[in-house]
Amino acid sequence: MRDPTAFLGEEYRDLVRQDLDWRLRVLGGPSTPWCVVDGKKVLMFCSNNYLGLSGHPRLKAAALEAVKTHGVGSGSVRPIAGNMDLHVELEARLAKFKGADASLVYQTGFAANSGLIPQLAGKGDLIVSDELNHGSIIDGVRLSQAERRVYKHGDAEDLSRVLDEAERESPQFRRILIITDGVFSMDGDIAPLDRVAALGSEHGAMVYVDDAHGEGVLGEGGRGIVSHFKLTRDKVQVEMGTFSKAFGVVGGHISGSRDLVNFAYNKSRTWLLSGSHPPAVAAACIAAIDVLESEPEHVKRLWENTRYFKKAMADLGFDIGKSETPITPVMVGESSKAKKLSSKLFEAGVFALPIVYPMVAQGKARIRTIMNAALSKEDLDFAISAFEVAGRELDVISKIAP
Repeated sequence: MRDPTAFLGEEYRDLVRQDLDWRLRVLGGPSTPWCVVDGKKVLMFCSNNYLGLSGHPRLKAAALEAVKTHGVGSGSVRPIAGNMDLHVELEARLAKFKGADASLVYQTGFAANSGLIPQLAGKGDLIVSDELNHGSIIDGVRLSQAERRVYKHGDAEDLSRVLDEAERESPQFRRILIITDGVFSMDGDIAPLDRVAALGSEHGAMVYVDDAHGEGVLGEGGRGIVSHFKLTRDKVQVEMGTFSKAFGVVGGHISGSRDLVNFAYNKSRTWLLSGSHPPAVAAACIAAIDVLESEPEHVKRLWENTRYFKKAMADLGFDIGKSETPITPVMVGESSKAKKLSSKLFEAGVFALPIVYPMVAQGKARIRTIMNAALSKEDLDFAISAFEVAGRELDVISKIAP
């Protein structure tokens, strides 16, 4: 009798043979600059915890207090019996922070994209997407019955061409939805959202930006890419984000008009049919907003560290791509070499993961480093030294340091 699950092991073993499988390391404690990974003390250089808030005393105190007052779980999905006062307070605080009419918190950022995008555009509509958009956007678009078109990465002129062609060929589209990441997670570059928004207005299209890696990083006090470009809410109709990166907790969210939020929580099945966040999570997210509003030094230090690291790595001769943000790719080329570089860094006490095919194109493998406000200058120098030694051993550095 044929085993109907045989393909599971076969496909996994094929990934192992190609050296494309994920081998999960174990974090033995909090995500801090120096932490324990697989039992070894290392410098964390690949966390999304940009501002170091996952261990901030105010967030931990808020979470503990919420457990005392509200318990450890909400008991239900929000439309039924899991809509706690903490969830409502969080959304009000987030909307105020973002300068939006309303906000809605999802269980994850992935749930926001995969649950909302198919509701915003369907049969008879058009979705136009940047070619390097995040996988959660891609999945959301695939779930939609809308016609789909892709424009060249970060290229507003090509977006204009796609929109012009689409309107000439199919003038009957009910709605057009333009979707882009705000900060692209593999290269650290910023979408030209000002030009994307202008084209949206010109063509009567909705603009949807996934700002997961821009929050806490860009804009006034870390308010994100819409703030960074000083855009008004009528230009960017959907601002999506996450609490799992710079905010230091977990959860996705959208901000925009009251009509958007009312529409979303009535139509998004990922929101309607998933249990709501535990009270501790909601309380910690509220505390994270408090910290961003009252302690601007975290964002300031993040950018100081980013500039210091980028300059040192470029001066050494590393190819750090075209990053404009604290995401700094150290370009290697071959996937096997990127994995070797990551292993040597780990041996030296620096935890920085390789990003290889198929996550990036063949020949574009890199070590993706992500800066953290909690890192000291001594920490940065330690990492830079480790990169230099390993980079020279593997012939990754393109020139001799002065």
